[in-house]
Amino acid sequence: MKKILGSSFFVILFALVAGYGHAALPAVDSSGKALPTLAPMLEKATPAVVNIATRGRVRIRENPLLNDPFFRRFFDLPQQPRERITQSLGSGVVVDAGKGYILTNNHVIDKAEEIEVTLRDGRKKKAKLVGSDPATDIAVIRVKPDGLTALPFANSDQLRVGDFVVAIGNPFGLGQTVTSGIVSALGRAGLGIEGYEDFIQTDASINPGNSGGALVNLRGELVGINTAIFSQSGGNIGIGFAIPINMAHEVMLQLIEHGRVERGVLGVQVQDLTPELAQAFSIPEQRGVVISAVVPGSAAEKAGLKTGDIIIAINGRAVDDSMDVRNTIGLIRVGSRVELKILRDGKERIIRATIGEERHAEIKGDELHPYLAGAILGNIGENSPLYERVKGVVVVDISPGSRAWQAGLRKGDVITSANRRPVANLKQLRKAVKNKDSLLLNIQRGNVALFLLLR
Repeated sequence: MKKILGSSFFVILFALVAGYGHAALPAVDSSGKALPTLAPMLEKATPAVVNIATRGRVRIRENPLLNDPFFRRFFDLPQQPRERITQSLGSGVVVDAGKGYILTNNHVIDKAEEIEVTLRDGRKKKAKLVGSDPATDIAVIRVKPDGLTALPFANSDQLRVGDFVVAIGNPFGLGQTVTSGIVSALGRAGLGIEGYEDFIQTDASINPGNSGGALVNLRGELVGINTAIFSQSGGNIGIGFAIPINMAHEVMLQLIEHGRVERGVLGVQVQDLTPELAQAFSIPEQRGVVISAVVPGSAAEKAGLKTGDIIIAINGRAVDDSMDVRNTIGLIRVGSRVELKILRDGKERIIRATIGEERHAEIKGDELHPYLAGAILGNIGENSPLYERVKGVVVVDISPGSRAWQAGLRKGDVITSANRRPVANLKQLRKAVKNKDSLLLNIQRGNVALFLLLR
């Protein structure tokens, strides 16, 4: 059985790679028969994949006692460093040889002060950050465009489960490494890895250091950016994830143009269409999402969408669940037209809307209470990964060393209650902290909840 499966694999693989032309024929065996190989394709693709090394600094949280001169003198303590140097290794893909643009992951270059790119031929280049988007984990960097090779884009929407793919990157800092496998699944979402998820799942080995590297098809076209693995040990177990290149490309264009992603909103709240809801709406359709609310004055209201409408497709692409809607709308530029196929009263309709700009309030913390000085607080917007998952006020930013920072608040924290009163927005938080001598905040930080007392 193993021998039969192995023979079938090589026959299929040879059929796929044999079309590279007579200039790069694979090796032959003793009988003169061609042996299957990916080498001709990789010779063209690997020069476009680079290694990325970064250096940065992070502030070390200090014990307040160490700042007391008497305490330091009494115990004869040496001066403690307030910062530490960070280093990281990852991979990137040259996508525009003429302009020197390289795609990688945001987490590869996050907080980097220096970025150095090493090409396949050993040349090293200093890189500058063009822009990054933590929500999709995509970043664009730029190097001097001399002697670069770029990878062509594939259409990742045409990928199928079972397609052969190759991962190219720099695992464990060993240097450029190639692994092969198949597409194991498509449209993986809800993993909690990124804010916007539509992952390609593959069993091609992806290990630490592969982040930002290329996932290519057997034509040497870029189909995805390797970004994460599922593992309990930290090593590869055959479940890796890549960002589809169609999504990465849309993000890249905005980063190059604006330095950030300007996400649009439709202005609806949606929920998955379950069999029970489909029955309640008297429709046979069981794929799509139900609009549970329409935001007044939003693009959705202006276009004529109503509560109870069922969205079954956006721009011709079928909608399976609410994550599909969020991913699709969140990557459409503000001002763009979008076509929605909906069901209303059991009949299909086409609704066209112009995507609006997200509006969510932000405020300086000391405008609410002196103890919150140094923090920027905001409502959870429609494009936030926390939207409809958590009710509260998010710490948008915070100044290290500020009063709020010293009290324990950190960027990304969500204030879910203040002085034992639940808060879902800035208006409720303002009421909860008004004229209070101390603040008891309930904080959600990732999967952890804790109380902070500010006084």
